[in-house]
Amino acid sequence: MLKRNAILHNGVKMPWLGFGTFKVKNGLETKTAVLTALEVGYRHIDTAKIYDNETSVGEAIKESGLKREEIFLTSKVWNTDQGYSETMNAFHKSLEALDTGYLDLYLIHWPKTKNSETWEALQKLYEEKKVRAIGVSNFKIHHLAELISKTKIIPMVNQVECHPQFPQDELKDYCDNLNIQLEAWAPLMQGKIFTNEVMKELAVKYHRTIAQIALRWQIQRGVVVIPKSITKARISENSRIFDFSLSDEDMKLITTLKGERISHDPDLITF
Repeated sequence: MLKRNAILHNGVKMPWLGFGTFKVKNGLETKTAVLTALEVGYRHIDTAKIYDNETSVGEAIKESGLKREEIFLTSKVWNTDQGYSETMNAFHKSLEALDTGYLDLYLIHWPKTKNSETWEALQKLYEEKKVRAIGVSNFKIHHLAELISKTKIIPMVNQVECHPQFPQDELKDYCDNLNIQLEAWAPLMQGKIFTNEVMKELAVKYHRTIAQIALRWQIQRGVVVIPKSITKARISENSRIFDFSLSDEDMKLITTLKGERISHDPDLITF
């Protein structure tokens, strides 16, 4: 059975299953959701400055009673904070909001013109051991190639939109060849996956939920996942993906669902 952690190229362990907090409201909603996730076994929490809920994430971690080193905590530098000094300032503000002395992973949220300067800041933070791993988010192959050509540390993680309809096969192969861990946001297609007939049939076949099938498919192909929910039952259900396996035949079947991305194209963003 699959182990609970991926191993990044610097040796850091990153849980295959994380808890996403995108669009979870700061305050009681975020605190309750994160506490629930930690209570049912999640040990990987993903947030970002732009989510405006870092304070509540930090409060939940403190109230959970878990040791800080038991939790893999990720945040991201937003587009308007890109640049060397701006990124340094943003990082320390995130640490303050999260009430922690370090991050386990810090990401460039979207590819922008100041990627190189921003990456220099991330490298500095990594070398100073203020973050255990550094990476990027929403980078296509050409974004990665350009960044890598100018840097001394290859990103450890690339967090991107990735789900059965948009499996990112080519990008995954590129990242695998460079030992960059691919991580999937919107692994449940922002809820759209629940109407897919193939996924419905597989859920019946394996006596699992559609979400469990979709998440298991990802980690079985070597992709870290960060599903999001504010419902206790679903948070718990989404965590139960380590006690079954999909057959090779069904893994291949899911790959036939290819379609289009459901969110922003990184080459076309204006924010």
